[in-house]
Amino acid sequence: MQIEETPIKDLVIVKPKVFPDDRGFFYETFNAKTFKELGLDVKFVQDNISLSQKGVLRGIHFQKPPYAQGKLVQVLKGAVLDITVDLRKYSPSYGQYFSYVLSEENKTQLYVPEGFGHGFVTLEDETLFSYKCTNFYNKESEGGIFWNDKDLNIDWQIENPIISEKDQMAQSFADFESPF
Repeated sequence: MQIEETPIKDLVIVKPKVFPDDRGFFYETFNAKTFKELGLDVKFVQDNISLSQKGVLRGIHFQKPPYAQGKLVQVLKGAVLDITVDLRKYSPSYGQYFSYVLSEENKTQLYVPEGFGHGFVTLEDETLFSYKCTNFYNKESEGGIFWNDKDLNIDWQIENPIISEKDQMAQSFADFESPF
């Protein structure tokens, strides 16, 4: 397993070592000892999986402290354009986003630490997306920023995504007061 830094501090790409053979492949998606050796000393407490059709956009979501979550995200089937937004008010990259394609082919993961907003748009039908979370979900602490916020100016590479009612009622980045 190897870690690649992104332009945003603490947000990292995780590339597992894949062992292919004529039967298929094998790889570890998480190993606490290896992660700690790589500088990611995290404890996951909840796993989630979502299924989406092509063109579904989920996000930009986050949980406020004390229920903030770090997430290890990956695609088990299909592909997504994954988006993270730095919401840490004292970070030099506050308000900046990072995008990366996660797919079943590249088997790449992204570790999204606490203090980031997260979302994705599916690039294929029947996309299975996996989240390992460092804190339990708490409905009262969830938050969201408009996916198409003019100040963030995220290039989602899609014109008419399928959006949930909850995501349509998110707030603007200009009105957002960061708790991070």
